[in-house]
Amino acid sequence: MFGDFFVFLSPIMLLNIVFIVVGVILVLWGADRMTDGAVALAQRMNVPQIVIGLTIVAMGTSAPELFVSFVSAIKGTPDLAVGNVVGSNIFNAMLIVGVAAMVAPMTIAKATVKKDIPFAVLAAVMLVLLAFDKMISRFDAAILFLLFIIFMTYTLRMAKEGDNEIEEDAPKNYGVVKSVCFIALGLACLIGGSNLFVESASRVAIELGVSEAVVGLTIVAGGTSLPELATTVVAARKGKSAIAIGNVIGSNVFNILMILGITGIICPMRIQGITMLDMGMMLGSVVLLWFFSFTKFKVERWEGAVLTAIFLGYMTWLVVSA
Repeated sequence: MFGDFFVFLSPIMLLNIVFIVVGVILVLWGADRMTDGAVALAQRMNVPQIVIGLTIVAMGTSAPELFVSFVSAIKGTPDLAVGNVVGSNIFNAMLIVGVAAMVAPMTIAKATVKKDIPFAVLAAVMLVLLAFDKMISRFDAAILFLLFIIFMTYTLRMAKEGDNEIEEDAPKNYGVVKSVCFIALGLACLIGGSNLFVESASRVAIELGVSEAVVGLTIVAGGTSLPELATTVVAARKGKSAIAIGNVIGSNVFNILMILGITGIICPMRIQGITMLDMGMMLGSVVLLWFFSFTKFKVERWEGAVLTAIFLGYMTWLVVSA
């Protein structure tokens, strides 16, 4: 017991933990800069606000998960890549929504309950089925990415018809050169931060004897989902939870269909450490959220407490069983 404790406090371990934190900061900051630059450039090209919100901004919020998962797969740690997506989705649907609902009951837009959550359930079901053989092949990934294209096409069509609640961003008065610099700088931070994060998280897993899957489901998933947690809690306190929860659910769809779709097409993944319990928790979390919001379009405080309690129980089981 004391041996493990001193290993944890070893200089190498502490340095890797510092690198993990620095990696998270670089990835999140880089995603913000890249998104700001892309939005400013799109506005200068007269791209409609609704299109910017549903494409560039939405993809920008999923950029941390995309780059961390992609780098993990390329570096031969697919359990970390898939664990990041599965863990982020559980984190989003249970802890983020749960904590925000306990702060203030969360109203959910009808469009989210009728379109976004069912599509999130479909995405989770497809991932469970396709990954049942412990492999995400290029064909599996292509199916996921095709569903993503269908989802985006439908979402953009509904948005143009006025059937979506999207907040318009204030115009970003950046010149073309500044916008391009922001995009390049953000991309560099995303790539560098992802590499640093994945390398350090893998070393910590090896030092502690913890599987890459558990690291992906906990540390990596939590780190890449922290911005959603903060913004959703603040939105709930300000009474603007409908759009916030829509973004959380949309992030779940992006995580599975876009991130694993792109990553799997480029680099097929054989996964060993992600269990059916983990997949079941991912699917069950969004189904439970759908159940809570289906009739009254709201998540009450007690329902938020249930979601949070289940999440904490699952995290405890992961740590104990590791």
